[in-house]
Amino acid sequence: MLSTRRPSRPGLVLGLVSGAQFMVILDLAIVNVALPSIQADLGASRSGLQWVVIAYGLTLGGFLLLGGRTADLLGRRAVLVSGLGLFAAASLGAGLSGSLGWLIAFRALQGLGGALASPSALSIVTSTFAQGAARNKALGIFGAVGGSAASIGVIAGGALTSGPGWSWVFLINVPVGLALVAGILKYVPAHPAVERGPIDVLGAVTVTGGLMAIVYAVNHSAESGWTSGATLGALAAGVALLGLFGLVESRVRSPLMPLGILRLRTLTAANVVAVLLWGAFFAMIFQGTLFMGQVLGYSAIRTGVAWIAATASSLVIAGGVAPRVVSRLGAGTTLVIGQTVMALGLLLLSQAPVDATYWADLFPGFLAMGVGMGFSGMAVQVGAFLGVRESVSGLAGGLVETAREVGGALGVAVVATVAIARTDAVLAAGPGGPGAEAVALTEGFQRAMLVAAAISVAAAVAAAVLLRPAERAAAADAVPVADAAMAGATAVPGAAVSSEAPLRPTGDEVGTAPAGIDAAPSPQGATP
Repeated sequence: MLSTRRPSRPGLVLGLVSGAQFMVILDLAIVNVALPSIQADLGASRSGLQWVVIAYGLTLGGFLLLGGRTADLLGRRAVLVSGLGLFAAASLGAGLSGSLGWLIAFRALQGLGGALASPSALSIVTSTFAQGAARNKALGIFGAVGGSAASIGVIAGGALTSGPGWSWVFLINVPVGLALVAGILKYVPAHPAVERGPIDVLGAVTVTGGLMAIVYAVNHSAESGWTSGATLGALAAGVALLGLFGLVESRVRSPLMPLGILRLRTLTAANVVAVLLWGAFFAMIFQGTLFMGQVLGYSAIRTGVAWIAATASSLVIAGGVAPRVVSRLGAGTTLVIGQTVMALGLLLLSQAPVDATYWADLFPGFLAMGVGMGFSGMAVQVGAFLGVRESVSGLAGGLVETAREVGGALGVAVVATVAIARTDAVLAAGPGGPGAEAVALTEGFQRAMLVAAAISVAAAVAAAVLLRPAERAAAADAVPVADAAMAGATAVPGAAVSSEAPLRPTGDEVGTAPAGIDAAPSPQGATP
């Protein structure tokens, strides 16, 4: 019989599952610094290179909710171990890949493994620690570890790429993953299934396939235009698959995403903002890394160190300042502030010349971007949970994570397509000669930063127009804004604000609370 007792060494269990989350989030960022080396070694085109990032983000985001559902049905430890095993095997394949096609395929498998491991790790934390101070502290540590992985990733990626080579940004996961599997099997008790019922595989496949088709259409438009048959065909296929996803979710007994959850105004608004803000953020990381490597000639390790201004400022703001601002002004207003600051930083970067220096041309923009994301990453998670009943908070957390991954992948695709089109146009119109490519790449980067800034402005507008009114409607929430903000104080961009609820509710639970609002006094400091 499977054990249901709490482990005798809960601290060790927390360390192991936090390590699993760290590895999954690390791979969102660690590969970026290696991109110039990957492009040179594998002969990747500019449009093909972005799929090394997109394939991981879309499969991770598309299958996250399925991973949570599978953990409920098959047992948390079993699914966590399976996810880590798949992640390690896919990492081995990625590190040994001799072509871009194989690398992209293995990156997609990495994303699937991460989608199984991440929600399982979170649910093990909530089942290991009793409700109250112990669980809250454990969730804070889990969130902080996951968030710091994105910051450490760019530095680790630079060190590995400059040292043993880019393949080791993937191969390092193999011994780490196997060690985690061994430790989890030894120290984490087996968890019985907490639910019975079908797994909505079709829902996960259709939504992920639809998003990939749309991203492919955006990517292909840079080479063939929006009116080409391939572009229009991929776009039509993507729309059809997303429509099929909606049909499937409305008819299956245990849907991956009960459509009734969309009636929660704060959650829906926060997810719209999340898609936009993470799209701008990941696009900037992608383009900034290529600019420093291809135009400015930075080594991989120098590129990794260059990002410290953004990562350090983001951590400081998210951990200390942002919770107090959210408590006083509300999540929506904090997001407006954060995305406005981030847009200003992106506008500064759009002025970087072909001979840019770090302190004069890059550092101010990186610093502003980090400050903006420090406010935004924390506030969007708090906003998503305002007015949401505990019975659906697990699903709410999964949707915010999905919005992050999907938004990041879409942002990279859109902004990279704009950069490629501008670069090609400049090369075609210019006289050529020495330095022509660097000038064209710089103009592509400048245009990309303008588009990313526009996305950040759109996120600020969405926060003001959609989230702030939803906050007012949820002013009678059972959890005051101040409490929600402090609960997320340890979270940093890239880390989910975890709940104590089961990872995923049934469709019936969502249906019983169309508005998702509980009654309570209006919190002091909420958006008026």
